[in-house]
Amino acid sequence: MDTRPAGGRTRGRAARPRQGASMADVAQLAGVSSQTVSRVSNGFPGVTEETRQQVMAAMRELGYRPNSAARALKRGEFRTLGVITFSLSTHGNIRTLEAIATSAARHGYAVTLLPVAVPTQDEVNGAFSRLGELAVDAVIVIMEIHLLDAATVSLPPGVQVVVADSDAGDRYTVVDTDQAGGARDAVRHLLDLGHHTVWHLAGPEDSFAAQRRANAWHAALTEAGATPPPLVRGDWSAESGYRAGLHLADHPDCTAVFAANDQMALGLLRALHERGRRVPDDVSVIGFDDLPESASFLPPLTTIHQDFAEVGRLCVEGVITKIRHGDTTHGTTLVPTRLVLRESTGAGPAGPRP
Repeated sequence: MDTRPAGGRTRGRAARPRQGASMADVAQLAGVSSQTVSRVSNGFPGVTEETRQQVMAAMRELGYRPNSAARALKRGEFRTLGVITFSLSTHGNIRTLEAIATSAARHGYAVTLLPVAVPTQDEVNGAFSRLGELAVDAVIVIMEIHLLDAATVSLPPGVQVVVADSDAGDRYTVVDTDQAGGARDAVRHLLDLGHHTVWHLAGPEDSFAAQRRANAWHAALTEAGATPPPLVRGDWSAESGYRAGLHLADHPDCTAVFAANDQMALGLLRALHERGRRVPDDVSVIGFDDLPESASFLPPLTTIHQDFAEVGRLCVEGVITKIRHGDTTHGTTLVPTRLVLRESTGAGPAGPRP
């Protein structure tokens, strides 16, 4: 005797999940056709809500999972973006990755992350090969070090790619913060406060962003007729900022410092405090990033705000445009920065400019 109701569901004990359940099994349990199951699993219209719920319940009972690869082949896309990055230790990379994942989800895409430990051509080629095996539609590369611009590494042809944080817009689609514009704003702010010059605590030499900020710092001082002091370098960490700060505190003519990121500025503030150099009375300090914690530094840090959310959004929109329209144009899109005034900068020995 058939104990199933008209809707096809079993009375009494629920069907146990079956390993490797097929679409036909779901159709039989739900009392519908395999075509209806296919329409439900692919999100197609033309299925009543009652039938859809009936099919979904049967899928849950049987432990059925739609074959996403087969669906992707039918659609011609996998709805997944690959992301390659060379470091997950910096604030900028983490925030950019977060923004990419959020923006991708809004567009209905998943993200597959593949960190590359050693930034060499072989490692990059291997990363692209692995992402190809994982079936991604396009790749976003967060490349904060000098590679593409120095032609040390090239990206495989025939792959839809957008690059974040690079100087290779002549060959790729690049999205980046306006590093130079932000650095110029930092220097001009300190000069306008009456400081004769501005010392610079730079990031590591192999960082594209650090070099772009350092170049802009030097150019802004030169254009203003100020003599650039010797550059002091850190590695983005607060500890390196502290070590640099101990050195800078020994220079009585150092009254203003532009730190290339907020973490180094934090260590710098500690070193100046320990050496009895008051901020901003004796030394003004400005950072770059605008970390969420920067407003809680002592004193609250004046800094340059980076819009990582916009960088991530534009990266995702860029690759989706390439996927859908086969866009092959190159060039760089710069996301503007803005000066955030807090309490770590003040009037220099010459007084503010009129």
